[in-house]
Amino acid sequence: MFHIRPARPTDRAALYDICLKTGDSGADGTHLYQDHELIGHIYAGPYLNFQPDLAFVLEDEAGVCGYVIGALDSRAFADTLEREWWPALRKQYAEPKAPPAERSRDERLANLIHHPHPAPEYLMAEYPSHLHIDLLPRAQGGGHGKRLMFTLFEALQQAGSVGVHLGVGGKNANAQAFYKHLGFTELRRDDAGNAVMGWKF
Repeated sequence: MFHIRPARPTDRAALYDICLKTGDSGADGTHLYQDHELIGHIYAGPYLNFQPDLAFVLEDEAGVCGYVIGALDSRAFADTLEREWWPALRKQYAEPKAPPAERSRDERLANLIHHPHPAPEYLMAEYPSHLHIDLLPRAQGGGHGKRLMFTLFEALQQAGSVGVHLGVGGKNANAQAFYKHLGFTELRRDDAGNAVMGWKF
């Protein structure tokens, strides 16, 4: 039996594990990274720390198997991380010296810690919020992703959001199809097929 509940600080290890195990365009990324916490430091930890009211987990008898996390105001969230999250991690992870084309997966993530990608300005008026959702294989295909998304949507609406955006990689065709099926609008797509998608409340 699967159920959704608000995330707790004690879920941190589970969120980091799921982030890693979906870190290869939705597939297990464990083999891609030497430091297995690095991807979670970027895509999971900050949300649990600074937007816990917008963090929800999917749980079954075996434990946490999925999550959805979001930020109400992407611009303000980035400012918070610049003050309170990235400084300690920048001491822990050196800025890569290798040229971008020669960097390992870990070095690419370390570079994001030193140079986070700000949310594009064109999104801020209509889609100021953003989210990440990840489910382990055992939680996929049963409508649980949709339930998680609408749980977050309700929380975002109640907090005053007018719209939410997300990015999805060009290799992750299943995720792109999932978002389109839910009703997301494709806003931009680059030459590699990476898409930015949005949902208005």
